[in-house]
Order: sequence, then C-alpha cells, then structure tokens
Amino acid sequence: MAWLVIRLHITVFLIFLGMGNAAEKESSMLGVTAQGTVILGGIFAIHEDVEKEDRAFAPHIRPCIRLDEEGLVRMLAMINAVEMMNKSPLLTDVNITLGYHILDSCTDVSNALRATAHFIQQSHCSGNTSCGPRVLAVVGATHSEESIATARQFTLEMIPQVSYSSTAVTLSDKSRFPAFMRTIPHDNHQTTAMVSLLSIYGWTWVGVVITDGNYGQSALENFISEASKKGICVAFKSIIPQSVSSQDVGSAITQTASSIFENPEAQVIVAFARSTHMVYLYQELKNQMMRAGGERKSMKRVWVASDSWSSSSSVKENINLEDVGHVLGFTFKSGDLSSFNEYLSRLESAGHDYTENNTFLQEFYKQLNASEGYGDSELGSKAVKTLRENTHADNIFSVEMAVSAIAQAVASICRTRDCKAPGTVQPWEVLKAMWMEEFKLRDESYKFDNNGDINLGYDVTMWRSDGGNINVDDVVAEYHPHNNSFTYTNHSTTQQLNALNHIISKCSKSCVPGESKKTTKSEHTCCYECAICSANYYSNDTDMAQCLRCDTNKEWSLEGSSSCTPKARLFFSWQDPFAMVLLSFSALGILLALLVSALFLYQRETPVVKAAGGPLSQVILFSLVISDISAMLFVGRPNSLQCKARQVLFGISFTLCVSCILVKTLHILFAFQLNPELQEVIRGLYKPYIIVSICVSLQAATCICWLVLKSPYNQIINNPTTLLEDCHEGSYLAFGVMLGYIAVLAFICFICAFKGRKLPHLYNEARFITFSMLLYLISWLLFVPVYITTSGVYLPAVEMVVILISNYGILCCHFFAKCYIIIFKKEQNTSTAFKKKLYEYSQKTSDVFSVSAVTDCREGATCPKVSITQHCFRRNNSI
Repeated sequence: MAWLVIRLHITVFLIFLGMGNAAEKESSMLGVTAQGTVILGGIFAIHEDVEKEDRAFAPHIRPCIRLDEEGLVRMLAMINAVEMMNKSPLLTDVNITLGYHILDSCTDVSNALRATAHFIQQSHCSGNTSCGPRVLAVVGATHSEESIATARQFTLEMIPQVSYSSTAVTLSDKSRFPAFMRTIPHDNHQTTAMVSLLSIYGWTWVGVVITDGNYGQSALENFISEASKKGICVAFKSIIPQSVSSQDVGSAITQTASSIFENPEAQVIVAFARSTHMVYLYQELKNQMMRAGGERKSMKRVWVASDSWSSSSSVKENINLEDVGHVLGFTFKSGDLSSFNEYLSRLESAGHDYTENNTFLQEFYKQLNASEGYGDSELGSKAVKTLRENTHADNIFSVEMAVSAIAQAVASICRTRDCKAPGTVQPWEVLKAMWMEEFKLRDESYKFDNNGDINLGYDVTMWRSDGGNINVDDVVAEYHPHNNSFTYTNHSTTQQLNALNHIISKCSKSCVPGESKKTTKSEHTCCYECAICSANYYSNDTDMAQCLRCDTNKEWSLEGSSSCTPKARLFFSWQDPFAMVLLSFSALGILLALLVSALFLYQRETPVVKAAGGPLSQVILFSLVISDISAMLFVGRPNSLQCKARQVLFGISFTLCVSCILVKTLHILFAFQLNPELQEVIRGLYKPYIIVSICVSLQAATCICWLVLKSPYNQIINNPTTLLEDCHEGSYLAFGVMLGYIAVLAFICFICAFKGRKLPHLYNEARFITFSMLLYLISWLLFVPVYITTSGVYLPAVEMVVILISNYGILCCHFFAKCYIIIFKKEQNTSTAFKKKLYEYSQKTSDVFSVSAVTDCREGATCPKVSITQHCFRRNNSI
C-alpha cells in the first residue's frame, strides 16, 4: 500500500506543478482540442478519481488524481481515428474535416456532467466566436454511471452520444435515452455469457464482487436473475463503494476478503469491479492470508472478470497468478491494431513536440520523468512502451467504431449540402443518419440495432503467466450471443481451459447417479443433501433435482439405481428344457397314435381289433392325436388365437375320446352283464355313433358359448421385475364346466368298466378302461389344486402334463396290450382262440348267467354252454 500512497502524492504534485493555478484562472475545463469543419466531443476517464475535500461550498473544479494509462490510450485512439478519417476519401470527397474537443471525466459523475455542460454551452452560443465551434456528436463516456448522467443532458439537445465502454442495460431504453448509442453489447449479454460459462463447468456456488453504482448494481441484478435460471447460487455478494478515495473503501475491501476466505466452497468469484478495487482486494487477500498463517493455495480462486478489468494493466502488474489462481476475462470483440500501432510509432518519433497541445500527454511524460529521470529520447520510448502495454485491441476497436459511425453519418449528410457554414448540420440529423444507415470499418459493415447497440459478442481471455509477466490478451474462446454458445479458438486453448475441469465450486457434494438432491434448511437451493433413489426410481445424471420414475409397465430398478432395467418377458418358451421334454412326449404320443392307427387299420379284420372297438378305435386314436396337438399349444408366446384354440381343441378332442370309450364300456356291459330280458330293449337304444355325437355336441355347445360370451385371451401379468405373458381363461366357470363334463363321462366309464372287470382276460378291455379312467380322474383331481396355487411361467406346463398323462394313459391301457397280442401273440388273435377263451369263461359263470345266455341265444334250455357262448360271441361282434 505504501507505494500507492507515494505514487498518489507524486501524481498530485505533478498535476499542480504542470497546471499551476489554471483551474482558478479559467472557468473552462482543460482538455485536448483540434480544429475541423465538424467538431466531435470526447469524454474519457483519463484519471481514476478526483481530490476529495471535506468542505467546499463554492462551485469549483476539483483536481484529478492518479492518471490512468488505459484511459489515456482510449483518448489517443480517438485522436488517431479522427486523423485517419480526415485522410480517407469518405471525408475528402465532401470537403470536410473532423476536429475534436476531448475532456476528462476523471471517473467522476460531476466532472462528466461539467464536460456535458461545456459541450451543450458551445451548442447554444454557436454564433459567438468566443464559445468555439459547435459539437455535433460526443464519443463517451467511459463508465455507465457517467453515461447515464450525461445521456440525460445530451437528450435535451438530441446530441448523439456514442459510448465505447458503458454497458449498463438501462442505457438501451430508448424512451429514456434516445440519443445514446454504443459500439458494444449491454451487460445482459455479458452476464448471460458468464452464467453459460459457469454452467459448462458445473460451478453452482459462486461469490460476486461489484463496484457500487449503476454498472455494478445492474450487472449484479442481471447476473443473479440469469444464474437462478441455471441453478447457480450466489454464496455471497460484496459491494465496494464507487469512489476509490472514499473512507468506506478500505473496510469494504477487508470485508470482501473475509467473505472470500469464509466461503472456501465458493471457488469461483465473479467480479464486476473497477481495476483499482481489484488491486486493493488482491493485496488485502494476501495480507489476511499471511496474518492467518495460511498456505498460498488458500486464496486461489477462479476469477471471472467483467469487461471493466478483464484486460487491466494495473491489476496484472500488482498480482501473481500463482497466488490468485486463474483469471477468465470477458472482453469486447477486437479489431486490427496496425493503424494505432503506427500512430504510437509516430508519437515516439515526435517526442515532446507532439505533446504541446495535449495536456494529458504532458502530464504523463512528466510523471514518467519524475519517477525515473529519463532523457528526451529515452522518455519518449518509455512513454510509448508504457502505452503499448496498456493497449487492448477491444478498447481501440470500440473507439474506432464510434468515430467511424459519426464520420460516415456526417459524410452522408454533407453529400447533399455544403457543411462548411456553421449550423448547416444539426446534431439530430447526425443522430438520424446513424440510426438509419450502416457504416463501414476496414471493409466490414456494421449497424446499430433497435436499442442503439452493436452486439458482436465477446472474446474470452485467460490470463497466462509468461516469465514473470502476465499476458491478459490470450483469447481462448468466443461467445456468440445469438445462440448463447462458445467456440474455442484452437486446440491449445482448449487444453488451457481443461485445467479448470478439476475445480469444484459447489455448496454441497455432487449427488451421483442413483441419488437425488434433498433440500435442507438453507435458503439456497444449491445447498442440499443426497437421497438414495427408492426402488423403481432412478437418476442418471449428477445433481438431479429428483429421481425419475421407471415405467413400471415395462421397467424396474433396485434402490439407488442409475437406470431402469427392462422387465424380462417370460412365457413357457420353446427353448425351455422342460418344454422341450413335454413337446417330445407330445410328438412321441402323436407318432405312437399314428403307428397304432396304421397297425389297427391293417389288422382291422382280426378278433383283437374288433374286440377293441373296430372303427371306434380309429376315432379314439384320432382324438388322441388332436389332444396331443392341443398340448403343444401350451408352449410358446401366447396370442389370442392360441389361447382360444388350446382349451377348446383339448375339450372337444378328449370328449370325443372319452365318448368312444363310454360306448365301448356300454358295449361290454350290455354283452355280458345285463339280463337277457333287458338286452333287447337296450339294444334298441344302443346307437354308438349317435351317443358319441350327442356327447361331443354337448361339449361343443359349451365351448361355443364360452368363446362367444367370455372367451380366453392373452394377457401380460405385471410382476415387480418381469412381465409374464400368459393366457387368461376368460371364464373359469366355463373352463370348469368343460373339464367337469369330461370328468362325468370318465366317471361313468369308470363305473361301467369296473362292473365288467371279470370278463375274459385276453380280450377284456374293462380292466384297462377302469385303470385309464381312474388315472385320468386322479390326475385331473390333482390338477385343480395345483393349477389354483401355481403361478408363473410353468402354469401352462401343469395342464400340459395332465393332458399328456391322460393321453398316454388311454394309449397305453387301451392299445399297447392289443398291439402286443397282434405283433407278438399272433396265435391268440384268431377266432378259435377267442372262442376258447369265451368257453373257458362260460364254464366259470353261474347257472343264472347260463340261463340268461341260453334265453338270449334262443337255443332252448338244453343248449350247450359252448354253443351259447359262441352265439353270444357272434352277436357281440355284430354290435
């Protein structure tokens, strides 16, 4: 701080030495002037502040203190731009020249207003030669506070004011400031760009430092508004008084430094402050760190610099990047510096001769010479070197654009009139021309928008330490306001920015995928806890506000999942090993039934085949084939047709099978168990095919009603982790009636067959019918509770197993024994062997049966038993 105090005293001394009592002798402000047909005004902050006095009641001009080299460079840029315009065909063709009158606001609103009054006074006394030429337009002011104040005054005369660095949003309000224009975008674009940059790196917990005033307050308000939209919170905000010499600045700087150290989670600081304030702040941070005995890294932060100090030479000269961390600056778009560099070279060659009419350059030279004691040539070289160090392409470009816009507007007016006479051109005419027409600068066309701004976007710079010196002009990215995006200049700058990826600036630890943010009692939404997502919820990104719900119709997830898992679709698949086994048995059953059918058809005239039912045996075998096919429909992904067909096909086919077996059972019972008196009556009623047709028709009617009223359909059962594809039977009542009807027929077969179980063993089917029906009834009785209590993929397999047991029971019991006799016991498959067995059976029967048989055979009471039995055999076969 000591060196700053020394510098302050030296500056004040030189000012008073150079100016003497000029302020007391002259009522007008000191400035830089040049004659011309058209005079442009200029307001530049060439000094950083004015001398503060405790009490001064009389109006007076307060001395300016602390010469700002960057402000001096901007002023020289305007002078060079005017000289270049005077040499251009644009003005020479209309035979006019530009002059200028540049005044210093000293970064003080009062001084800026005094400069404004000076320009307006000249406008009112244009006929008085003592007042000087009229000012048609003004370039300036530097800071938004100054421009807001001066724009109100210039609006009274509609004198166009074109600023090169005032960015306050309110200045775009043309209802309040119709004469104000600027060659840069307003702060809303800058704050939007900053918020986008913070969002890219995931920095959601930041501090904000501003210099009090219209610029800082407006920027703070806009930044907080834009940041909240992106979920970025302001950890703290510090407001530093505007005047550098204010008594409150020191305490505000100290409090700001304390806030930074008290918020270590806020690793990013956004600063809309003046460069002088930033110098003091960095010094205070270092002092507090040293007093606390902390490490150097404790004050490291990522500093996001606004245009007010992003390229400040005074800041870079007084800091060490190793201490402060990274600085990302937003600067206005820049142009070609070749013209200005040539101007500085001419200035260096001219030496003191060039400073005769420029009091600000005189002060600058005296300041340099007082501190170092250079010779004339050395002083000129040192001065230009210092100016080059404080030259920034964006500042020069903005000033050149302002001068070019005014010059081309004046030229367009003077093409139709002679502008040499005073008062020929009015300021409002220049303002209108600037609004209506494009202007060119180095072959590029520009035009003010409806807000009076020229919005070319921003360059993003990253400060870099280079051998002890800090380079502030490295452009690493460009911001495009039309789509709110960044483009990186080249691969090397991308690598520079990658160094920022590891920096975390958050109030709370990031919630990883599988977790969501849970707000705490903190007023900031950026401060939260992490809650694990519950089952069937997920989060697939960091710091998600809430867990997303899985589509439970298709997906599921465990607790703490980062994604949803598709539910597996389950059904009794063809690839299932158990299904393959059952399908193999079904196919085998079909094959065996077809082979037996072929054998019985070939042996259809033999006693065994006739005793097995003859044609009815083929119907039974056919029904078994259909039943096995229906069993196959229980495998695979179910569809509506399959669900309807499998039960109906089984019900009708097995009813046909059991009906035929019932007819065979009645046949045996009629032949051997009934009284002869009743046989004639029952024989008249015994119509095998009619009985079979009636039995099957009743089942078919049941199935038709089932299909029409409430048919089976395919369904998807939504389980927690799976989707079970299954068939719903539609009406379980109809399903039960279908099975119950078959069970009734089977039970009748069982009872009838049980009564005929003592018939001749060789040809007796009653025993096998009894066993097959008993097997069927037991298997289906077991099926009911198993079917009711079973769920899942293998539910269709339960019914399929019972169907196959029933089919194989009938196939084995009814046909395999007959096939054994046909193939291996051919001697027993003859009429003689059959008669012999009947004779042996008749010998064992009771006398009552013999009488009944004799009566039935109509051979008389003395008929031999063998004859009776043979006759009955013939009749039995004929049935």
